Amino acid sequence: MATIQELKDKVLESVLPDVYEQGWSWAMVQKAALECGLQDRAEKTLFPNGLLDVVAHFSDYTDRHMLSALEDLPYDALRSKDRVRAALMARYSFLEPHREAVRHALAFWALPSHVVQSQRVLWRTSDRIWSWAGDVATDYSRHTKRAMLSSIIIGTSMVWITDDSKDIMVTQAFLDRRLENAMEIGKTIGTMKTVIPNLFRQTRSR
Repeated sequence: MATIQELKDKVLESVLPDVYEQGWSWAMVQKAALECGLQDRAEKTLFPNGLLDVVAHFSDYTDRHMLSALEDLPYDALRSKDRVRAALMARYSFLEPHREAVRHALAFWALPSHVVQSQRVLWRTSDRIWSWAGDVATDYSRHTKRAMLSSIIIGTSMVWITDDSKDIMVTQAFLDRRLENAMEIGKTIGTMKTVIPNLFRQTRSR
């Protein structure tokens, strides 16, 4: 018997070809559910929050394929930054046939009423990437890393969506710059964590 996730994947895969031309619509989800042989209104059970759940599932679906594509990488030979880069490039590689669906998804998430959910979905992807990359921090740096990566994903996706260069070299160059900047910020924060407490200690001792 198919799991809930498998049924949701099946409906999503049936919807995606139509999204390219028409964007995301609930009517297409209803049609896809029937084409998949599901009972009438089963789509409402699978996606109780309507299109919000469908487009969020598209991101989850992408995350899972991204992580699957990373299984054969020489993980131990990669630095943390290189692992994050590899994950994002695996993500864009998987999404290559679905660019129009991503374009419509970005427009969908940009609507004011969808902003809160979009932040949750983006954070989930960032958390999965950092967790795969080996980050186990539990202090505020955990949130800082995920917030920075969320920003990088948004910016890089906006470049990627229109990048027709060979091997998306424009996207890769943009991503490398953003990651380098993020690493520099991370080093600065790490220095501040050491210096600031020392300053307070010195002040108290005077």
